[in-house]
Amino acid sequence: MTAGPTTAAAEPTPHGRRLVAVWLAVSAVATPLVAIFLGPAIPPGNHSAQASEQTFDNTWMVSICTPVVCLVLVFFAYALWSFRANPAEGLVDGPPLRNDARIQVLWIAITSTIVLFLAGFGTYELLQSGAGGGQGPSPIAIPAGKQFQVQVIGQQWEFTYRYPSLGGIESDQLVLPAHSTVRFDVTSLDAVHSFWAYELGVKADANPGVDNVAFVQTKGAGTFHVRCAELCGLWHGYMFNNGRVLEQADFAAWAKQARVLDAPILKYLPPYAHTYFPDPQRRAG
Repeated sequence: MTAGPTTAAAEPTPHGRRLVAVWLAVSAVATPLVAIFLGPAIPPGNHSAQASEQTFDNTWMVSICTPVVCLVLVFFAYALWSFRANPAEGLVDGPPLRNDARIQVLWIAITSTIVLFLAGFGTYELLQSGAGGGQGPSPIAIPAGKQFQVQVIGQQWEFTYRYPSLGGIESDQLVLPAHSTVRFDVTSLDAVHSFWAYELGVKADANPGVDNVAFVQTKGAGTFHVRCAELCGLWHGYMFNNGRVLEQADFAAWAKQARVLDAPILKYLPPYAHTYFPDPQRRAG
């Protein structure tokens, strides 16, 4: 008797290779689209060097995160499509799954590399040309070149600004010269506030008795928004206004006019200091 034909065992479906191939294809399309179209649209914008750097950093981060998001979405879509239950077979539990050491090691290595790279990249970018975030009274990231000093004073419920190099004039609107490196000395008279010049990429806490330093390098003329980003009392939501960046000639004209307007009250203003304290009656409520 001759043996009958033998049936070869069915080849296992290469789910892993299929999944990786689909993921790579989706990531190759999605990542450039995110970097080109989504990244540059991420706030805060390009009103200052710090704002541009933050937009650049955000573009890098979302571009790096895009393949990770694509992997999660592709995995779920592939699992729902390939491993969905067959209604004809009824509700039957699938085979038990065990861990795969290779996948675990690969996942830990990739995610650790991404996190460490972003930490190093972010630190390097932060120290490049000074920081738009408050660094306390002794900043470690100081931009090179001449600095124009402005003091930001938070109080319930407004910000006021003093200009030591302009004779100590004080303004209720932040006005800055274009194409200049500005040093902000941020403090408060009462509660804890947070000075946030949104489009400039500057955010620094305003604490009573503390000089919190931040830097910004302005670009061309334009308007930006200033907000308090720390809950500071009943009218916190109304603690905002607009600021302006003026070209050098326009800024000189504004400063000259401000000195004339402030002349009658300058003698009543306290001498310039890094911090101030309100009078005892105000501190007592």
